[in-house]
Amino acid sequence: MRQPLFLCVLGLLLGACGTGTARHRPPSVYAQALDSETNACLRFPASCPGAMERAASVQASRQKAAETGASLAAGQRVLDEVLRAQIDGILHQCAQEADYAVNKRLMGGNNPSRQQCAEEVMDAQGNPLKRAILLGREKHQAARDCVQHHLSQLIPGSFSLNSRYRFDLSTGKLKLISPSQEKALLRAGGEELVGTLVPDVVLHTGNPLEVLDVYDFKFPCPGSNSPTWNSYPEHHPYHEYSQWQMYQKAFGGNPARVAPRWGVLRGQK
Repeated sequence: MRQPLFLCVLGLLLGACGTGTARHRPPSVYAQALDSETNACLRFPASCPGAMERAASVQASRQKAAETGASLAAGQRVLDEVLRAQIDGILHQCAQEADYAVNKRLMGGNNPSRQQCAEEVMDAQGNPLKRAILLGREKHQAARDCVQHHLSQLIPGSFSLNSRYRFDLSTGKLKLISPSQEKALLRAGGEELVGTLVPDVVLHTGNPLEVLDVYDFKFPCPGSNSPTWNSYPEHHPYHEYSQWQMYQKAFGGNPARVAPRWGVLRGQK
């Protein structure tokens, strides 16, 4: 029987983990060129295909996470390095599994070429978009589902997926936008969501405003590119900064990218 993922990761840290099925999967050759739908939605969130449906799905996931149980130790403001390494391993494994599963489902098990990444395709709602964005969107969702499953067992109540934050550059104040507020703003056109931050995974003390670590999945297309942080378009409130810089300003610490081939990468470059 395959060991639970978080036990396997811990075993790797101790040098005693057995072989798992995922190790026999074809290695991923992805790097980051387009960050799924994030780049496409940075400026006008309401223009993203299926935004309302995904907002409802995210709301359900957040509620489920909040109900799973106790949070990290009360008052803990620094994440234990052993636990951080365990979580890093879980997120990397989830990225690898998502990459493999979506390529198998949509690409016949093959890694897409540069030409295929640039091709225009249709999503499930009939909206045209680049294949790179479609693949990235599907892989992000699969990875978050995987993270939800494993972290709800390991650190219940102490993580959030796709939570939306508003950060004021002038005051340094951080505010959490609730799912109901997000849905209302989307119905109103979504312009007030421009300049908000939505990390894939946030670790916290049990209070989403007391952030311990931040992660963003990167599913590059094609695989010859490196997993880079996003840049913001001209006229965006954050256009002078990179995605990493804004995460660091808003959440502190050293935000991480998680890519199937490279694992967990910290720092701006």
